[in-house]
Amino acid sequence: MPKVEVKVNGEVFPCRSTMGAMLRFKEMTGKEVTEIDANGFSDLCTYLYCCVKSASDKDGKPFNMSLMEFADSLSPDDMQKWADSVAADNAKSSAGTEEQKKISK
Repeated sequence: MPKVEVKVNGEVFPCRSTMGAMLRFKEMTGKEVTEIDANGFSDLCTYLYCCVKSASDKDGKPFNMSLMEFADSLSPDDMQKWADSVAADNAKSSAGTEEQKKISK
């Protein structure tokens, strides 16, 4: 996954999808990440929060915002940029998998 960063209140934080992010999302929402409604803003915002929290913890970067503080500091454009980067990464991964299938034959 390419390096993704999210700027919140003028500070840059790392953002990665990790197992920790997925577990945090499950704990917070009771849903698996596979159940996220791509059109549901609250699920996407919560998952983004979990990805930032997990990556920050892993990288040793202090991130002490609550979900609501995070959401209050995020613009719709920030959410869209993150969603676009995830979609682009998923498309690349999918294309790579298809290419690997062709090579394996």
